[in-house]
Amino acid sequence: MYLPYLRGKQFELIAVREFSIEYPNNKYVIPIIEPVKSTFNSLATAIKVMFENELTFSLVLNPLDGDFKRISKDILSEISILGKNRTKWIPALVCSSSEKTNKILSYIESMDLQNVMLIYKNGIELDDTKMEFLSDSRIGFIVNGDANSRITTRKLGKLCKNIIRLDNCFIERPRNVDYLSIPEEKFTEEHKFYHEDHFYGLSDYTALPKDFIDGGMLPYAVAIHMTYEKNSDEIYVRHFVSDTNDYQSNIQRKFFEAASKLKEFFSSKEKTQAINELIQLLDNEKYPGLGVIKKLSIRNHLELMNRIMSE
Repeated sequence: MYLPYLRGKQFELIAVREFSIEYPNNKYVIPIIEPVKSTFNSLATAIKVMFENELTFSLVLNPLDGDFKRISKDILSEISILGKNRTKWIPALVCSSSEKTNKILSYIESMDLQNVMLIYKNGIELDDTKMEFLSDSRIGFIVNGDANSRITTRKLGKLCKNIIRLDNCFIERPRNVDYLSIPEEKFTEEHKFYHEDHFYGLSDYTALPKDFIDGGMLPYAVAIHMTYEKNSDEIYVRHFVSDTNDYQSNIQRKFFEAASKLKEFFSSKEKTQAINELIQLLDNEKYPGLGVIKKLSIRNHLELMNRIMSE
């Protein structure tokens, strides 16, 4: 099972919406969505579409990034469709290793939650108290952001829960132009081994950085990041970067430069629908905007992982 970790920004939500329409009744992908905006219109729309297309998803109810660094909201009461379809999604809580277990259990009880997913982005420090807490029958999934710790993985395996490894596979560079000298990098091979290591599923942040950054400025360089199956064992991420990178104007030209490199690279390779759409934009000489480029990068990874997991 593949569980991509996505933030609830506009184009991440559009990506998962379009994926659910393209692959209805999906059995291989369960998106984990952490909201970052305190207005829920886009999120509610995405949830409705996922329900309609029977895409199971997990939603973080105590988000910590974006607007939620300053405020908190009762997401369950704000998005009423969630309460009416309790069996069609997985409630999730982001936890720190030092967080008081009583606080988490109190929240689970007050919200009457079942089959809860606990997310430890930076790993879990396990002791007897934590193991007792994680054994609670209302906890169904544990996401471990330090899955390479064999001791932790072994202990978690004794809980008879669905354990998911969360990896930060995308190496972020300070500037887009820095990717010019790095055509591609290994992304992951865990899709070949997670079952052998007794994980229920694997998770990553798609072709995006782990750390959430809100907003941004016009880039000097346009970089398109696309994952692909380099061989039968490894997934790589390929970086397609513009050439005219000395100024911030004419983003359209920069897109055409980067997209032309992508088209040439994938001319002899299997393409996802997302890559085909990006090439079509290039062929039509249409610049879609940076948000759409990010959306297609995410969708490409979802489509790629869906194909691999279904084989």
